[in-house]
Amino acid sequence: MRKQARMLLVIAMLVLGALSANSLLAVAQSGGDSPARAPDGKKLDKDKLTLRSAQSVDLTRNFARLPLHRGTLNGETVWFVITDVSDESIAKRLRLNFAPRLRNITRGCPNCAQVVKTSNKLLGRAPVEFQGAPNFAPTRALKAGVRGFPPTTFRPGAEAYGAYSPFVMVQGSGVVFNAPIIATGDAPFDVTRHTNTHDRVLAIDPERMTADVLFVEGFANGEPILYLSFEASDALTATIERVTFVPALALSPTPNGGRLQNSARAAIFATINGRVGTRSSPPSQGEAHVIRDGLNERDANLKNGPVLDALRRGGDAHNVFDVFPTNDSARDRRLYSPLWDLQLVEFTPAALARGLNNAKTDANVIRRLAARGRVTSPGGTPLRSAGIIINCPALAFPARPPRVPQAPLPENQP
Repeated sequence: MRKQARMLLVIAMLVLGALSANSLLAVAQSGGDSPARAPDGKKLDKDKLTLRSAQSVDLTRNFARLPLHRGTLNGETVWFVITDVSDESIAKRLRLNFAPRLRNITRGCPNCAQVVKTSNKLLGRAPVEFQGAPNFAPTRALKAGVRGFPPTTFRPGAEAYGAYSPFVMVQGSGVVFNAPIIATGDAPFDVTRHTNTHDRVLAIDPERMTADVLFVEGFANGEPILYLSFEASDALTATIERVTFVPALALSPTPNGGRLQNSARAAIFATINGRVGTRSSPPSQGEAHVIRDGLNERDANLKNGPVLDALRRGGDAHNVFDVFPTNDSARDRRLYSPLWDLQLVEFTPAALARGLNNAKTDANVIRRLAARGRVTSPGGTPLRSAGIIINCPALAFPARPPRVPQAPLPENQP
């Protein structure tokens, strides 16, 4: 009996040792506190997706689970997602957003897209060699100002110079993909301080090839929308948006060209002195709101529950898209581009005195306010492009699809 007991004890210890070794290996492979997937919550119905390749959209923690792709840069591993493409047949085949005006992105700006090497014209179907990638090592920092915006100090958490652009063309092809790099190197992935990942990445699963990416809440044509955000050409905007600073994108064609077929840009509107607070109705809106009520000073990660809760309760800036992939008008649908030409909206003192700075949800309503002198660009100048580009692909609509503008387009407004 003693021999049997001793043998059973030895076997038990060996089994426990093997389990412990496997547990340690699993922790090492996942990077310890680096989750492969975010916890699942309430899901958005898939028929509300514009980016149909997204595996799911989680409304509890405000993230989209996207297919992940592996590439290389000078022998180093990089990880990217794909959201938009300029070719309609490829868009349908890969279940991406169709953005035909992306084909204009290199017009006058050859560095606004990088050429990648791969054996398959369908990006992501074969090994991809990139020319450039972001540096995710910088530590993002923001110190709110007295009113939230403008902040007293700021620093983007990622930057990219030289050959990097999220917009890529396969060598020998004129098709343009929106394929942002969201991580570099091999596991473990730092999704807490984001030293090797994009600041909006909550989790990466290199086994199941998925990435969980924090989305943004906004408006288009009077309806709420969800979209993703990856890069900005301005350091302050990149900091507030939690995206990669890519200054070269500022040269993309064409400022105030949201309605021009030969432009690569669409118009997006952001308020700088909208209402703050999470209980106002319609919802609060603007840069001061996202900094103060969205807890923008703090890192976005699964450990920081207050930030995710603040965003879920409406702490995003609620920027306004001019067009959306679900528009009834074929012309408007073809004007959609993830390359957004930022227009900063400032309510005049008279408009503030009348309480007109509640949230606006339609681009043409904002344009009509500009035509009546109620809003301007900062400093009282006519409402125009701020010269800032943001890469923000459409993701979904949580309620009704944006169909038509709420108001007619006024004359002489970009």
